[in-house]
Amino acid sequence: MASTTACVVAGLVALVAAAVVSSCGSSSSNDPAGQATHEDTPLITEKPAGYNPDDIAFATTMISHHEQALELSALVPDRSANPQVIKLAADISAAQTPEIETMKVFLVQWKENPDTGSGHGGHGAMSMQGMVGEATMARLESLKGTEFDTLWLQSIIDHHQGAIEMAKAEIANGDNVDAVAMAKRIVSTQQAEIDQMKQMLGG
Repeated sequence: MASTTACVVAGLVALVAAAVVSSCGSSSSNDPAGQATHEDTPLITEKPAGYNPDDIAFATTMISHHEQALELSALVPDRSANPQVIKLAADISAAQTPEIETMKVFLVQWKENPDTGSGHGGHGAMSMQGMVGEATMARLESLKGTEFDTLWLQSIIDHHQGAIEMAKAEIANGDNVDAVAMAKRIVSTQQAEIDQMKQMLGG
């Protein structure tokens, strides 16, 4: 059983590494001033460090939270003609896809199942703050052009703010150094994107 678990972890680590390389290779060095940029996704340590229920809750809930961000980003290419919005959606997808894979590796290392979300709750079982409701998702799917851009930016701002609060809880209560480092990255990256989106909405 130990060898099987090691193989699963090794395979997921390889997948994360490939995703990170792909993400880095597709980034542009011509980002205009003021645009949010993403640093390389931090790699996990070779051996799982200490962790607690808050780390498990963070990874479990943030995976689902990030997955909705990818769904929101996927709406943009067919509905927006704004180059800034299109680029931002691509940046969000490029940053959060490898983060999802890294958090799945965390859960495997911690003997949790990343596909069923079987994590145990930490401080009050961390809720997924800022999630976009079904009605808003349906409206986004029906809109195009400026109306879509406005609602999409407003929705992503709320979504990011929720992620930041979840990440701050992990920084305060988490025990795993890799998970806490990722939480700090999420706070800095997504706050920069919020500032950018507020400028795009006109302040």
